Amino acid sequence: MKRLTRIIFTLLCAVFAMTASAARQQEPQYLTHPVQAPFAMEPLKEYVFPDRRFVITRYGAKAGGEYNNTKAIAKAIKACNKAGGGMVVVPKGEWLTGPVHFMNNVNLHLEEGAVLVFSDNYQDYLPAVQTSWEGMECFNYSPLIYAFACENIAITGKGRLQPRIKGWTPWFKRPKAHMEASKQLYTWASTDVPVEQRQMAVGENNMRPHLIHFNRCRNVLLDGFSIKGAPFWTIHLFLCDGGIARNLNVYAHNHNNDGIDIEMTRNVLVENCKFDQGDDAIVIKSGRNRDAWRVNQPTENVVVRNCTVVKGHCFLGVGSEMSGGVRNIYMENCEATDSVFRMMYLKTNHRRGGFIHHVYMKNCKGTCAGRMFEIDTDVLYQWKGLVPTYETRITSIHDIYMEDCSIERTDAIYEVKGDARNPIRDIYLKNLKIGLVHKFLNKSSNAFNIKSDNVKYERTGF
Repeated sequence: MKRLTRIIFTLLCAVFAMTASAARQQEPQYLTHPVQAPFAMEPLKEYVFPDRRFVITRYGAKAGGEYNNTKAIAKAIKACNKAGGGMVVVPKGEWLTGPVHFMNNVNLHLEEGAVLVFSDNYQDYLPAVQTSWEGMECFNYSPLIYAFACENIAITGKGRLQPRIKGWTPWFKRPKAHMEASKQLYTWASTDVPVEQRQMAVGENNMRPHLIHFNRCRNVLLDGFSIKGAPFWTIHLFLCDGGIARNLNVYAHNHNNDGIDIEMTRNVLVENCKFDQGDDAIVIKSGRNRDAWRVNQPTENVVVRNCTVVKGHCFLGVGSEMSGGVRNIYMENCEATDSVFRMMYLKTNHRRGGFIHHVYMKNCKGTCAGRMFEIDTDVLYQWKGLVPTYETRITSIHDIYMEDCSIERTDAIYEVKGDARNPIRDIYLKNLKIGLVHKFLNKSSNAFNIKSDNVKYERTGF
């Protein structure tokens, strides 16, 4: 009897040990990346994907740019997720697809020479999914690459994302039906209409989808691939926690082609990337007006370093959708090699509210800009006369820094336009070197404590 008891005990111990070992193997593994910044920032987590490969050809994908591989890619992603995670591999070749929807623990890996070509037939991006349009949540056409509430997801490899654009081109003009739809969405967002009732993928609303839109996700990695073109914003991290974007080569010169938009998102590192954009390049956003006040999630703890911007409206832009608040943004060792409208541009208006605090640019240089540094609190674009002001809230702006930066030529060194109801304060410009100043040195209104230390220019053109 004692011998039987010992045998049973030994077997139970073995089973327990095997179970414990299996549990340890299934626990997520992460690399951690400490990030240096002028503010406290927790180390970023990079998920270590299990060593499993799910090549899309095993699930029916066919190269050549003619066969629609949407279902095959979806099957590979589902199989990868079901197995506990791994790498969904897109081999060398041209692969036509519709929307790609992520699941947890999936790394979409684009091998060198792989080109994922996205259809420009808008019907391929239905049914509508929960997304956003210029800072307001809604249901719209699926982004070309989409994730909602996913964890541990990535796009990696040396391949390319290349949407077909011709089908979207008529939508760039923003015809009357589109503007009416924009007004409707603005009204819904301003009057607390539930998001699921804000259905925008109907009729001729023509609200273009993002290229990459990750919504409410955790631990995002974008690494190594290139992008050529986008129907709308190119990379959009929305309400995410934890993201790394590195070694990307982004080229998109269509309408509203921002490079990377980081919105109501925290703990992000952008490094060693190249952006060449038809709109703002590196953009910090935080939702629009009442819709952002409802969500109440600031964009915070973002570091951008060692990046190059060829062309773009803003080298670093904050806003104008920033109603959830922006704080702790640090850009260092970056360069604008061709021309930008603004090196550093903070923009808001009397409808936004929110705050912009502790934004830093250090050791950055540019070639040509309209303004080296600008803050404008009355940026409304086409919305100024299009929709009413439902509620006035003035943005709090303070503790903004530009240090050890240079530009070869600019129309003005700085222009700061505050709001008398809540003036801007505590702007620090230090060790700035400017070649030619074309129009004027600086202007400011409704701003206090603008400190300019060792700001030098070589010559003027006025």
